[in-house]
Amino acid sequence: MNVFEEGAVTDEVLARAGAQLAAESARFAARGWMPGTAGNLSVTVGRDPLRLAVTASGLDKGELASSDIVIVDADGAGVRGEGGSEQRPSAEAGLHARIAAVTGAGAVIHVHALAAVTAGHLWPAGVVLRDLEMLKGIGHSAHGETVTIPVVANGQDMTVLGDAFEALYVRPASGSNDVPALIVADHGIYAWGRDLRQARWHLELTEALLQIALARR
Repeated sequence: MNVFEEGAVTDEVLARAGAQLAAESARFAARGWMPGTAGNLSVTVGRDPLRLAVTASGLDKGELASSDIVIVDADGAGVRGEGGSEQRPSAEAGLHARIAAVTGAGAVIHVHALAAVTAGHLWPAGVVLRDLEMLKGIGHSAHGETVTIPVVANGQDMTVLGDAFEALYVRPASGSNDVPALIVADHGIYAWGRDLRQARWHLELTEALLQIALARR
């Protein structure tokens, strides 16, 4: 379970969430995956009701402070009086919230990595992967299993994008695993996990797998 979900959403919890979000944002900005103000990250800080701490909109993702977070609800709307700053959340916070609600994720990362953007453009019906060792890192077999990274069409309505994601999402069942990533065609990629570290691993592994798929083309 994400440690942020275990108790009340205190100032200490929010400060810790903000520090982790700032550190991870700087990491991805340094890799060129969050140029300028692009991209956003979130951690789940409450489940009932759903609350996410999301990086604030319009700020350089390589220079965030721990206070540069906004608390949003299940629709991605900013919630006043529950901590966080008075800055605006990204419009994409709504998709973060939908992913957290559907998958139970403790953290969601959205970046503009080149391979993901390119792969989403080339394979709008999904990126099919097979017989690659790194598939084990996203919960699948390295051999003998076909895995599809889902792709949805880009748009500005997060409800529409969320509906498209949920229609494609494969819920974990006995003997199977979901894919912890979603490509928004011609835009970027979302990856998630139980916490920011696992979400980062899923993102890095998926981006590497997509680079291999493009090189094999």
